[in-house]
Amino acid sequence: MHLWLRDTPGQRTLILLTTSEDESRGLPPRALVFRPGRGSQAVVEFLRKNDVDRDGLIKLSSRPVEGCLGLINVEGDIFLIVVTSATVVGNIRPSAVNAEVISRIHEIAFYCLNSSRFDGPYDDTPSTPSSFDAVDSILSRDQQSYNSFAASSQPSIYEHPCAPLKKILSSGTFYYAPYPYWDLSSRLSERLKRQRDGMNVHDMATFDPRFIWNEYIARSLLDFRERLSSEERMEFDRCQFLILAIQGYVGAFPVALPAPPSSGSPVIATIGLISRLGWKRAGTRFNTRGVDDEGNVANFVESETIFSTSETTFSYVQVRGSVPLFWEQQGIQTFGHRIQITRPPQATQPAFERHFAQLVDEYEAVHVINLLGQKEGEALISSAYNQHLQTTIHATGDYADISVTNFDFHSEVRMRGHDSLVSTVPRLDGVRRSSEQFGFLTCSFDSDEPVTEQRGLFRTNCLDCLDRTNFVQDIISRTTLEQFLFNINQIWVNSGGLWTSHRELWAESGDALSKIYAGTGALNTSFTRTGKRTLAGVLSDATKSVSRAYINNFQDKAKQTAIDMFLGNISSQPQVLIFDPIHDSVRAALRERVAEYSTRKTLTIFAGTYNLNGRPPSEPLHAWLFPEAEKDYSSQMASDRPDILAVGFQEIVPLNAQQIIQADPAKKREWEAQIQKTIEKRGNYLIFRSEQLVGTALFVIVKSELAGSLRNVEAATRKTGLRGMAGNKGAVAIRFDYHDTSFCFLTAHLAAGHPNVMERNNDYHTIDSGLRFTKGRNIKSHDVVIWAADTNYRIDLENPEVRSYATSGNFKRLIEADQLIDAMHANEVFSSYREGSLTFPPTYRYDLYSDNYDTSEKQRIPAWTDRILYRGLPTYLRLVSYSRAELRGSDHRPVYAIFKCDVLVIDVAKKNALQDEILRQLTATDGDESLEEKLSRTIIDDGLPDDQHPDGIFSADFTPVLSSSTNPFDSDATSAASSSEEELYRQVRPISTTSSS
Repeated sequence: MHLWLRDTPGQRTLILLTTSEDESRGLPPRALVFRPGRGSQAVVEFLRKNDVDRDGLIKLSSRPVEGCLGLINVEGDIFLIVVTSATVVGNIRPSAVNAEVISRIHEIAFYCLNSSRFDGPYDDTPSTPSSFDAVDSILSRDQQSYNSFAASSQPSIYEHPCAPLKKILSSGTFYYAPYPYWDLSSRLSERLKRQRDGMNVHDMATFDPRFIWNEYIARSLLDFRERLSSEERMEFDRCQFLILAIQGYVGAFPVALPAPPSSGSPVIATIGLISRLGWKRAGTRFNTRGVDDEGNVANFVESETIFSTSETTFSYVQVRGSVPLFWEQQGIQTFGHRIQITRPPQATQPAFERHFAQLVDEYEAVHVINLLGQKEGEALISSAYNQHLQTTIHATGDYADISVTNFDFHSEVRMRGHDSLVSTVPRLDGVRRSSEQFGFLTCSFDSDEPVTEQRGLFRTNCLDCLDRTNFVQDIISRTTLEQFLFNINQIWVNSGGLWTSHRELWAESGDALSKIYAGTGALNTSFTRTGKRTLAGVLSDATKSVSRAYINNFQDKAKQTAIDMFLGNISSQPQVLIFDPIHDSVRAALRERVAEYSTRKTLTIFAGTYNLNGRPPSEPLHAWLFPEAEKDYSSQMASDRPDILAVGFQEIVPLNAQQIIQADPAKKREWEAQIQKTIEKRGNYLIFRSEQLVGTALFVIVKSELAGSLRNVEAATRKTGLRGMAGNKGAVAIRFDYHDTSFCFLTAHLAAGHPNVMERNNDYHTIDSGLRFTKGRNIKSHDVVIWAADTNYRIDLENPEVRSYATSGNFKRLIEADQLIDAMHANEVFSSYREGSLTFPPTYRYDLYSDNYDTSEKQRIPAWTDRILYRGLPTYLRLVSYSRAELRGSDHRPVYAIFKCDVLVIDVAKKNALQDEILRQLTATDGDESLEEKLSRTIIDDGLPDDQHPDGIFSADFTPVLSSSTNPFDSDATSAASSSEEELYRQVRPISTTSSS
């Protein structure tokens, strides 16, 4: 495709158009049109190529455009970022059913949407091999004149506000998957899991958000894409108008291996390495160290070694990342390490544990390999690291699989040389045990089903997580691959070509990651490449060390500014929003006329929660699941019984160490059988979906006739126990769409202990913000949300008072002292949720098989620990009943709520007919006008009225932004490196002047 410009008075338009060459390869003839909107808003249209008036268009770039990275606001101007040069790295799994081709970005260009000040041929100079510079050689007379004017009158590249961003994005460290799209950001095990779950592996909306670097600038285009029809979305993807990119390194080499005895021809295998750099704490070496409050660490990289043949694939994942403490290096740094830990241990531990909770949640188990030494600042940070690790391991016991090996890399090299590490590292006791425990992923090509799985990984670090870390990860990768090859074909273990390629991949990856973080290639890569330590390698490392010292002290500050702007890390930087005059207008009209194509259907929903105290079924569940003695409910016919039941359990297994490590599924099956026994006597029900997190389990039961109407069913869990690393506390959620209403049911078990209100509040927020489904969905994404949980909130009164009020039925005083109600009134938890009136006695804690509150030695204070809270429009979701059932087989009483819910049922045929009618009216043109011209005059109503634009209606109006007299990205050599994003952004903002009329 090519990028074109129409620049008319009062209206500037950028247009990405497919070319005849694209269309000859089967791509649809399409156009993506960009116009400026109000403020930080862009107007975007996805049109047929014939609907665009191409008269007078000027080609901005002579080179073809590979795709668009997104839109960014820099100094008040909106820029479209396009990829103008990329090369194919290779196919990481050539024999796979779905091709996994990867391209490397070499050159990008910025084109301003709302100003011509930056137009010019500055970005049209090839910087990549000439084979990718095939262009049309003849330009129109108008275009020649335009280029001549642009070259003479516009600022040079050094004055362009996006020059530092262009330098980063054109550095050769960004990669993407060309069409057909596949998720380069996710490791193979995750991709296979989605495939097994029936998800579309080519859906651009599914990716690992930790590694997509342009998500911030592409977010508005991703949302725009979601609003397209399914057919338009498919054509949008085929044209690759939008590119999702990772940063790091990707390499792949074909390798000829000796033929097996049954065949005379060699086996052609592929060895590859994908190193995905995380962006959540991105930055340069001295500006970004350690951890942030969310548990993200600097220089976090997930590296995946992939080996594939025509029969099988091997995948092995490791991670690296900065020591997760709050530490920095201030002032001018040369060759020493003046390290300062900036927070005391008590203030650091929460973020430290949050980091490891995320790793355990993502990868199951973690073994830390700490390569720090005992000199200068390294000893300080290594000691603190180990103290925090021991605190975390002691606090979690056997519940979270975290282990550590301390290995002084420099000391070992001084005593025995680099060669010794190849055999020493794999034989370290902790490394050997964890390697055997974790295993590796293998899968066959005929089914893509995993044969073995990796269950844990090594987290390696040194100070910068560059040179020493890369050296050791290379060794671990090779050792694990050797184990795999030994099992399938021992001859291949001695293949020189394979290990040469393996060493080259890790050396290239080390260099790439080092250049990103420190500005130079990695040290020790000469040994990684050749297996030998040479004089040339020593001199090269010395040169790199000197270069690093200069770059890190005097150039990285400006680079940090550019990174923060690109990622949207600066609070005062507005994100670019998109208005789509076609689809947004159609959607708005459809919303206004929803009654013409929809009806409402009323569902009865049951939600229940029951803490089982680890006990097996001992009594029927009818009184709880079908409380027919309820007034206003007993007279209902069988057809009016619940359509959907969401049944939540806590402590379905005893919460001991063994169960927390590996919950016994037999306990869940016992209760599932008990539910089945109950529902089969009450109607034609089926257990539609269930999910378990240790002792917390959720069952969604539906009437059989509803099952065909439930779509996009998913389950998700979130651990909160033992600082987020164990599932003894946490939540289970199941979501689905019924017709055109989305539902999310949750059961949870929050922190115990009468005084631990803050811990319970924190558990709620961890679940609310951290529980995620695919395609970016979270709890708040749903129309109806119902929690049925053991919240563990207590009553702040003395024990005798509570017991007296509870047994006498005087609940008013108890409600006034209820911790959950107080927290909700203070807006600390469950904001926007509602709860029915508490008209039943506290549900905790009872003697077993008794109506007596706790008579044990602890004499626990009775409380309403078991609660049901809900959110949804009051006109559509109505609470009918809220009570408890008198089951006595646990120390809790089960609680239930019954709702009536009006569900929107769309008549798809009527909606499509109305949509087509609205679309025809909107896109109708006369013979003298193209659709693109008509849309260019669309008046935009963004719903944000202000003094200048009453009622939110406005037309485009732009005021030129004055340039700063100095380059805001220039580093001040006299100042220390700083990571203050506000300070950096203030330097970038233009100097503006005002005039009065």
